[in-house]
Amino acid sequence: MRGMKTRLRLTLCISFILFVYPTAGANAQATPEEGAQQFAELGDLKLQSGDVIQDFRLGYRTLGKLNAQKSNAILWPSWLGGKSADLLQFVGAGKVVDTVSNFVVLVDAIGNGVSTSPSNSKKQALMNFPSFSIRDMVEAEHRFVTEVLHLSHLHAVMGISMGGMQTFEWVVTYPEFMDLGVPMFGSPQSTSFDKLLWTAQIDAIELDPAWNHGHPTGPLRLGFVVSEEIGQMNLTSPAYRVAKTNPKDFDAYLAELKKHAVGDGGLASDQIRQRQAIISLDIPGEFGVTLPELAKRVRAKLLVVVSPQDHLVNPIPAQQFAAAIGAPIIILDSPCGHISLECISAGPRVAKFLAESASVRSETLHDPANQ
Repeated sequence: MRGMKTRLRLTLCISFILFVYPTAGANAQATPEEGAQQFAELGDLKLQSGDVIQDFRLGYRTLGKLNAQKSNAILWPSWLGGKSADLLQFVGAGKVVDTVSNFVVLVDAIGNGVSTSPSNSKKQALMNFPSFSIRDMVEAEHRFVTEVLHLSHLHAVMGISMGGMQTFEWVVTYPEFMDLGVPMFGSPQSTSFDKLLWTAQIDAIELDPAWNHGHPTGPLRLGFVVSEEIGQMNLTSPAYRVAKTNPKDFDAYLAELKKHAVGDGGLASDQIRQRQAIISLDIPGEFGVTLPELAKRVRAKLLVVVSPQDHLVNPIPAQQFAAAIGAPIIILDSPCGHISLECISAGPRVAKFLAESASVRSETLHDPANQ
């Protein structure tokens, strides 16, 4: 009898502990691994147009630890069609952003198929998904940073290509929110050449018979093939393609492109909506000022990275922006064009700038392959 009472007390004690502290074990198991995909539920996301993305959730990954002062957070949004997973290659010991001293937050931009997008929205699927802008991407990220991460300041915002566009938007929309900004191969304003490129890719997709005016009847192939050809033609430079692909090997090169150029209506909708966001990019127009006047809103220190041979995102607006405030600019002179970071090592200079231990001067770096 005494043994039964003892077991009963023990059972009641354990039950009390589990009742009072029910989440202790669950929280220990729920702690995500370094760099694991996570999601922030933000509810309805009101867009600049007045439209709303329903049940919006933002994908993200974190690496490193936030310090006690909450002063070491770096936000890095994804590029066009890119995912936060694609950015992991730049983060870690000895890379562009180290995780020893920084808390790095990689973000999936609206419409990339990870965050709420035309391809995965249950309530606003495909082209029923509202058009959004680069500014809307930034507003979603700002809500995430303040409401979910509970941060009122960032050490830096940085990004490549469309991530660089978001960086420009961040530093003028929330000028006091970060210490540093590093837009790489981005722009504060789409030029007529940029608009022509993105429009051509959208037209190629929409001309695919399977697209059926936004009501897909099956897999799209023709539209994706043409869009991919246009994209590859502009991703680098004529000199790059001539050097990399012998005329005799062109058919094989084209066949490889065609083999991978296939997608469904969801992917097509994602691509169209993100490209429309870039086409509409006009940050000076948002504020009703000229580009030089816009640059004067910046309070953060900027390091701008461009390539004069970039045929995907015209570098001129970024260069004018940097000149207006005297920000250092790294010019990567390479036939690799938009992907010049793959051909010229600018990582150490960016890392040095982020460390804020020393200033980085403007300079032109030449592709070693052309020396």
